[in-house]
Amino acid sequence: MMGEAMATWQPKIPDSGEPIYERLIAALQHDVRAGRLAPGDRLPPHRDLAHRMGLSVGTVSRAYVEAERRGLVSSHVGRGTFVVHRAAAGAGHDEPGVIDMAHNVPSTAAARHGIGEALNRLRHRPELSDVMDYAPPEGLAAVRRAGASWLLRRHGVARASADCLIQTNGGQHALALAFGALARPGDTILCEAATYPGIRTLCDHAGYALRGVAMDARGIDPEALARAARETAAKVLVVLPTLQNPTTITLDAQRRAAIVEVARACGLTIVEDEAYRALADADAPEGFAQLAPDRTIMVAGLSKSLAPGLRLGFVLPPEGAGAEALRDRLLRGIRAMGYSPPSLGGLVFSQWEEDGTADRIADEGLAEAEARCALARDILGTRIAVPGAGRSLHVWMPMPLIEAERLSARALRAGIALTPPDAPAVDEAAPSGVRLCLGAVGSRAVLDGALRKIAELAGSQGCGSAMGLV
Repeated sequence: MMGEAMATWQPKIPDSGEPIYERLIAALQHDVRAGRLAPGDRLPPHRDLAHRMGLSVGTVSRAYVEAERRGLVSSHVGRGTFVVHRAAAGAGHDEPGVIDMAHNVPSTAAARHGIGEALNRLRHRPELSDVMDYAPPEGLAAVRRAGASWLLRRHGVARASADCLIQTNGGQHALALAFGALARPGDTILCEAATYPGIRTLCDHAGYALRGVAMDARGIDPEALARAARETAAKVLVVLPTLQNPTTITLDAQRRAAIVEVARACGLTIVEDEAYRALADADAPEGFAQLAPDRTIMVAGLSKSLAPGLRLGFVLPPEGAGAEALRDRLLRGIRAMGYSPPSLGGLVFSQWEEDGTADRIADEGLAEAEARCALARDILGTRIAVPGAGRSLHVWMPMPLIEAERLSARALRAGIALTPPDAPAVDEAAPSGVRLCLGAVGSRAVLDGALRKIAELAGSQGCGSAMGLV
């Protein structure tokens, strides 16, 4: 049906008050659920569908871009836009018949159990009425106090304090604020050659030029970083130092020190994305916020350690000369993009942090992540890279891109949705492979079966032992 769908798909756009691009997405979802479009089917080119439906090319393009953001389709330059799984509006990660190994989230069972009691206790807190008003741009003091406590205990950031922290609407918002305070559209931002796809989305949206820096088995290469900084005159480096997404590399202390040295020599500000720090081993090296406090903006969200639905993150600005002006730019960004951070999720977190629930949820999540990571190692063996910590929400199967695309397609036909293999790649020399997300799968039993199917499919295409990063 792949060629037929490309030539003849004629969506029936529903009547509603929604924008036309939203209705086009709804028609796409409907046709996928109804079986008129199947995983792997290629959609018509933007211009062809626009002409056939009497729509503008811009409307169709916006629908395709938004459908890709929601995980419904995958676009490949020069090849087209393809349906990736049978996603339904609002279905989240519970779509019947599809095992979700594409979304990198923790198991939320413990958080679901804790939310009711937290809301009950919040009834008696004086800050509860404050959520009906605009918060200060830096967030409520109670939320920032809880954030400082969490970052000290769970991230080891001794200099975090309620006075200096800025609350954000999740980690992605924190990254947007940091980039907006440091760069302007057209400026180059340096990152690892393979990186978190959300960084690519953010830079595409804001108009930053993203330049990938070569990696080796220890992470981003300092010599390549210095060369890229000289060639581009970039002043910003974003890096995921702990359980890097997608490769699971954790930078060792020597590599971190070398990156700091390059940053000082080249005038780079480091944006340290510590989304996974709470999963790090107890002896993990100090973060850049401690090693280079004068030139590091640390961003940290709670989506990977507690619950993504809290939509809660924090920014820790640098210290020293120029720090106050940079903090003002960050706060102006909050006023410009949302006026103030949302308070209710932050108060839930502050209640959890004060009564010990946050530790219980995090510890249960760590135990589950460790068990799932061990399951992946047992089943996939040397096909996966050794993660940079004893537990991880995702594992990395290094392999050539063509093999990764074949494995991803075969998995999809078997009912397992994987992250598109080219989604993390920023540079043509980026390490290639398949990221397997372990947390979104409903149970370990289902994960066991999915991992065994992945091992079977990988074996059938001849990708045996893991290849090293180059």
